[in-house]
Amino acid sequence: MQERLLEVAKAKYGGDFKKVMAYKKACKKAYKATHKRKKLFKNGLQGRLEPAFPRRFRGTRDGLAGPFPIPGFCASRLGLCKGMQPLSSPTSLLKPVYDAVIVGSGYGGGIASSRLARAGLRVCVLERGREFLTGQFPSRLPEIRRELQLNGGKMRSGSRTGLFDFRLGTDIHVLVGCGLGGGSLINAGVALRPDARVFADAAWPEEVARDGLLDLGFKRAASMLRPARHEEAATLIKYRALETASAAFDVPPVAAPVVVSFEEIVNPAGVAQPACTLCGDCCSGCNVGAKNTVAMTYLPDAKAHGAEIFTELSVSHIEKRDGFWRVHFAPSDANGAGPRFVDARIVVLGAGTLGSTEILLRSREQGLSLSDRLGEKFSANGDIIAFALGGRERVNAIGTGHPPKFVGDAIGACVAGQIELPDGADLDRSMIIQEGVLPSALAPLLPVFFISGGRLLGAAQSLIKGVYQGPLSHLHTFFVVSHDSAAGRIALEGGKAQVLWPGAAEQPVYARVDEALTRAAGAVGARYIKSPLAATTMGIKPATAHPLGGCGMGEDARRGVINHKGQVFAGTSGEGVHAGLYVCDGAAIPRSIGVNPLLTISALAERAMIHLARDHNLGFDDEPRPRAEAAAMT
Repeated sequence: MQERLLEVAKAKYGGDFKKVMAYKKACKKAYKATHKRKKLFKNGLQGRLEPAFPRRFRGTRDGLAGPFPIPGFCASRLGLCKGMQPLSSPTSLLKPVYDAVIVGSGYGGGIASSRLARAGLRVCVLERGREFLTGQFPSRLPEIRRELQLNGGKMRSGSRTGLFDFRLGTDIHVLVGCGLGGGSLINAGVALRPDARVFADAAWPEEVARDGLLDLGFKRAASMLRPARHEEAATLIKYRALETASAAFDVPPVAAPVVVSFEEIVNPAGVAQPACTLCGDCCSGCNVGAKNTVAMTYLPDAKAHGAEIFTELSVSHIEKRDGFWRVHFAPSDANGAGPRFVDARIVVLGAGTLGSTEILLRSREQGLSLSDRLGEKFSANGDIIAFALGGRERVNAIGTGHPPKFVGDAIGACVAGQIELPDGADLDRSMIIQEGVLPSALAPLLPVFFISGGRLLGAAQSLIKGVYQGPLSHLHTFFVVSHDSAAGRIALEGGKAQVLWPGAAEQPVYARVDEALTRAAGAVGARYIKSPLAATTMGIKPATAHPLGGCGMGEDARRGVINHKGQVFAGTSGEGVHAGLYVCDGAAIPRSIGVNPLLTISALAERAMIHLARDHNLGFDDEPRPRAEAAAMT
């Protein structure tokens, strides 16, 4: 055991003897303290113990193979599960020059790193967040609090590498993921292709729908991410509750395709994944390893083909040099740390809608010539998260986690079913209503959330009976995606991206969704609750987990920031581009798409990489890694 701990510590801290010995000492202390406290834990936690482990070492890149030898202890709490190896490397190994630098590691960044590494390029990935191994995601309320960062105006709190990054705006709030894998770590994983009318809109360059590569992009993305519909979705209690609600529209629900492995499998990236346990905690990070995140698919594939991945490094801006790009960055959570840079011929921005736009806005301040459309066409994708409480039927839509905090009926993946309400006459009036699950770590807060507005009695009963058996077991959570006008704008305030959208709350989509959810709640005998925080400033403003736009595609620089290939326009007019500079993430989408955007972002990124390879005379395949090769890597 001691030898294995030293091996991991040396891999993480290199020649820093003091840090190596401190890490070893912390592991030994955690072992002893947890063993002592084991007898204090009773039924309900299923042997899940919180180790007495110094905070500075929690969530680090352990990468230690083999179980932690404490009976009843969940080894994954320290990232010590069998076969798990970290993808990221110490920053001391970062080279000064690469062929390609990928900024961000969500769907766009992950795809770019995989495809360019397969093409034989020397690839570097820079991610501002931390790496989370399976089992290291927050599963209790104190852990959620440690992973929460709030940013708004002059106010900020929490670690800059916290998993849940809330951007509080004057007009609209945005939630984005922060970690190796980006938003894929905390989204619901619903993978839908938009209505064909979306790509027929004039907001897109004609080539997107015309050259046939978009279909190939969707095919390749689906091959790696493997969306699937749970075959037994209709047996889940929350699905049956949605079925009752669907009577309000005379439209039955259907099983939603989600990027979750419902069977044990070795995936196309060569990663062994267990079957989903149906715990429902998809949106707080999958501690099972069954969710097909970017960190389980494209990033392991990139690393297997030679990409070098570095975490906790935040890019400030990019600079155009003579024949190459210079990417400026600094440690994410280190105050006063000196800036550094890395050079490359190709730079792909995949830092997300807010991240990529922010980097280009700062780069423009530093003299980079860009389109005047930069920051425009921000869309919240018609998002709403709302609730209904007090209905006749039990909903069973609060996650239990892994290991389970409560043993009862299976919850299911975060989203198992959806009501599809297309409008043949007006695309913008179409919407999809999905049933959702709240993560188990939030369970202690739920009675408090629902005290206001005359719901004190129900909250008190929930405190007595627990959220899994009391009134909150009848709580419906609805996720809705639709369409808005994409009239928001991202601007820099104090060097940080802020979304400006006066009148966002008056967008027609919100009234349409309120009306639909009021009908759905009525069908199950429940009260519609638009927000349990309605009495606060945070509760009266719209919020989205699907931000789009800011670097939208266009025919030329007067109409967009990038062209149909993802290349960044050089200047305020014309079709000329900055050679080697690309945007491949949600920022590239110039309008709302009316579905959860992960599959569309992935398809557009796959399409952009096909064009990049053709333009640079590169070649890569998308074949799965052989099982024998994958086994050799674990």
